[in-house]
Amino acid sequence: MLNSTVLAGLIGAGIQASRTPALHEHEGDAQGIRYLYRLIDLDALKLDSSALPDLLTAAERMSFTGLNITFPCKQAIIPLLDELSAEARGIGAVNTVVLKDGKRIGHNTDCLGFAEGFRRGLGDVLRRSVVQMGAGGAGAAVAHALLAEGVQTLSIFDVEFSRAEALANNLNQHFGAGRARAGHDLPTAMAEANGLVNTTPMGMAKLPGMPVPVELLRGELWVAEIVYFPLETELLRSARALGCRTLDGGTMAVFQAVKAFELFSGIAPDAQRMLEHFHSMNH
Repeated sequence: MLNSTVLAGLIGAGIQASRTPALHEHEGDAQGIRYLYRLIDLDALKLDSSALPDLLTAAERMSFTGLNITFPCKQAIIPLLDELSAEARGIGAVNTVVLKDGKRIGHNTDCLGFAEGFRRGLGDVLRRSVVQMGAGGAGAAVAHALLAEGVQTLSIFDVEFSRAEALANNLNQHFGAGRARAGHDLPTAMAEANGLVNTTPMGMAKLPGMPVPVELLRGELWVAEIVYFPLETELLRSARALGCRTLDGGTMAVFQAVKAFELFSGIAPDAQRMLEHFHSMNH
């Protein structure tokens, strides 16, 4: 179905720096459709994820076409939805909700977004053993993408060990026993790893720092990041200084938006134009 006008929004905490509204609106202009994209920032509104039911109802009443969902709401949103795509159900996290015919349908475009970036930026890297930092909503999507892209063993570390364990169990049901495990010894896992992926918010402008101690990095590792503001996090800067191959969070940010644009508008956007627009905003 083609939507000639789109009213979309992003619900999350601390999202003032988000590039998503500009990405969607710019591509809407290029496609000749009226496309408005609003930020619904829980921090600015002094709300938390308990406000999600009210915000969803308000969006429906105001005829929103759909919503993107980001930290910290990607899992909290699920009980409030009518349907989930197969991918969103498998991952257990939603970053895109289509509001249509009185129904709320949850999708996950993070998984596809990360996989596209990984194929483009690190398509030929070793995948025997990978360390992933973070087991939240974005982490669940990235872990699915990594195993689907052929990572043999994924060690997941999270501040809440039980969350890493739950994600590893979910992944092993999908991909086979032993493909994922909750990590508890980071130095050993890092010493054995081919690659490191950060899916925590650590490294964002508002949350500076590194998800792993710099002394655990070494030149043979490849390092991928999902944070994109700034595009060069402290982790990536440290990794590049050691000669690591790296992937910044920009491609995932763009390709999850490409798919969300298509879900909201019914039009396949020009991915290359969206990538170029993203990079023009970051230089």
